[in-house]
Amino acid sequence: DFRIPVDRCAGILGPVLGVDVRTVLFPSAGAESLAEQRLRETRLTQPAMFVIEYALAQLWLSWGVRPAAMIGHSLGEYVAACVAGAMTLEDALALVAERARLMQAQPEGAMVAVRLSEAQLAPMLVNRNLALAAVNAPGLCVVSGPFDATDALERELAASAIAFQRLATSHAFHSPMMGGVIAPLQTLLRRMTLRAPSIPWVSNLTGTWINEDQAT
Repeated sequence: DFRIPVDRCAGILGPVLGVDVRTVLFPSAGAESLAEQRLRETRLTQPAMFVIEYALAQLWLSWGVRPAAMIGHSLGEYVAACVAGAMTLEDALALVAERARLMQAQPEGAMVAVRLSEAQLAPMLVNRNLALAAVNAPGLCVVSGPFDATDALERELAASAIAFQRLATSHAFHSPMMGGVIAPLQTLLRRMTLRAPSIPWVSNLTGTWINEDQAT
């Protein structure tokens, strides 16, 4: 059931995070406010998200529902890789926890969802120290970057009556501001054994099916 994989993940993550992730996911009465505050910490947010997504996948599998294919957004791609057997649960959790720790240590920034297509938005990002962080739909993109640059973009969007929303994030994810994460993660990944996936998933990088070389 759902509880079994949650407990297993919490046991693996405990020594790494220095906290039982279940106490922030399922706080006791009176501790909800503190748990909500702690879940804003990237180093806890991302492992917690992985635990919930992985446990939900295992719940469906326990009911006999096996996916023919998968897709996961950002952190969710690590869950897909784990469910597909490309990496063990232990390695996936170690990778996610270290990724989250490294991300939290990077300079803070902001992310803004914008109701424009990639083509419409691209000219507004030129020479602004901003990155196209995600294309979530034909008319919905996310921009990521330093606070001053995102503030200026929001003022321009408001003046043009273009819908936008600042996202509840602590950092400018999916942008060059995360550059400091790359080398340490590469070092960690080189120590892991990666395998060909038993279930295909859609790569966030290419937008098409992951292949064995990419997965390993």
